[in-house]
This record gives sequence, C-alpha cells and structure tokens, in this order.
Amino acid sequence: MRGAAFLCLAAAGCAAQPSPRGGGIVSLNPCADAMLVELVPPERIAAISHYSRDPGATSIPLELARKFHVNNGTAEEIIALRPDLVIADSFTSPSTREAFARSGVKTLYLGWASTIEQSKAQVRELAAAADAVPAGEAMVSRIDAAVTAAKTDRPPVPALLWIGGNTANGAGTLLDEMMVKAGFSDHAAHYGLQGTGYLPIEHVVVDPPRVMLVPDQAGRDASSRAAQMRGWALTRAGARVHQAHFPRSLVNCGGPVIAKAMTRLAEVRREVGK
Repeated sequence: MRGAAFLCLAAAGCAAQPSPRGGGIVSLNPCADAMLVELVPPERIAAISHYSRDPGATSIPLELARKFHVNNGTAEEIIALRPDLVIADSFTSPSTREAFARSGVKTLYLGWASTIEQSKAQVRELAAAADAVPAGEAMVSRIDAAVTAAKTDRPPVPALLWIGGNTANGAGTLLDEMMVKAGFSDHAAHYGLQGTGYLPIEHVVVDPPRVMLVPDQAGRDASSRAAQMRGWALTRAGARVHQAHFPRSLVNCGGPVIAKAMTRLAEVRREVGK
C-alpha cells in the first residue's frame, strides 16, 4: 500500500485518491493552493488543484506541487475524499455548488482579488476557515513588509509587464497596483489597456516603455516568437528598452505571491536607477 501511494505521489498527473478516513483540506483553486501550502502543515492538505502542476498556471514551485495529490475539480471526486474543508472559487458552476451543499461539504468560495487589500482579506478569510489565523496574520505581515520595502521616492519609470505572447497587464489589476507601488508606471494603462489583454506591437514600437518585464520564454512557441519579434522591431526602431526577467509564477495570484513579486519589482527598479 505504501509503495502504491509513493508511486501515485511521484506521478505528475496523479489525481486525488479517496482516503479511508477522509478529512483534510482540498483546494480547487491554484491561488488558494499558494496560500494553503504556507498556512497549514502538508499533512492537512488532502489535495491541491491540478493547475498547480501546470508551469503556466502555478504560483508554487513545481517540485512542491508534486508532493501533493491533485484533483481535477469534479464534484464526485471531491465528495469522495470526504474533506473537512473545500476551497473553491466564485466561478464554480451552480451544479457543483449544489452537489457540495447536498453532501454537506464545508466549502469556502473565494472571489477574484484585484487589489492588495482584497488579497490580504482573502488570506485572512482562508486562514480563518482553515483554523490557521496566526499563520494568516504572519503572511499578511510579510506582504506589508515587502510592499513597504519596495517603495521609492524616485519618479515612476514606464514599464510593460508581459504575461505571455502579446498579452500584457493593464490598468485596474493587482499587478498594476504592485507596479505603481514599486516605482513604475504601467505603460499598458498609458496605452489605454484595461485589465489583462492583447497589446499590438505597433503601440510598443511607436511609444516604447523604458522597461519590459518578461516571463520565462524559451523555445519556439508563440510567446517566444512574439518576444523575439518585439525585440527585433524595437532594435530596428533604435529604442533602448531595459528587459528584465519576471517569472511567470509571479503573475497568476496574490496572497504570498505579492511579497515575492514586490521583491522582484523592487530589484528591477533598482537596476534601472533614476
């Protein structure tokens, strides 16, 4: 039995398996995963979202995600685990919500946090539901400390934060607020982009930012080709743009990711100086 459990845990695509005793916390939300793994001991986590095994969606290291069972988000699968608590999101379908309610599963539905304060409130909400209030307050303190440490009196530097391909981060987002607090102005917002969306290369070439924050991009996929095309076009136009690596894992969620993202933004802001 132990051998089978080990093989399942080591497999990247392993789905959650019902426990003979039940219990534990199940997360269907990759952003909740990021909070949960820092709020409670691993033995309290019955399963995390399968998205946390996806390099493009995870906010936790893949090697950490592989230490946990994962679930595929189906009501039948989750109910079979007999969890003490399920963490889902506000986009959960009515049929799944109804199934959880009928089975008596205690469920916390988390909405989308588009500000630092909203994200801190979510941390506290999840921590309270998971009986981990002190750990939640410690996480909030780390967020506050990172935001304070990133503040600067220098004038804001125009920057673009690329999510992938020709998709950039614009106004009215958590990332936008973090960029501003770290001493940048969101150039996508300057172009008129609201939220996260497509940004034509023509805008970037005609009115380039001073800094471009770029995710992990390697190989010959669409994201890499888009980045190469931008680089070529900016070079031809004679634009001098500082490119800085901003890991893809820092753009998906808030919670504890805010502290890491603010630290990285502050590093890049120091690199570009005045």
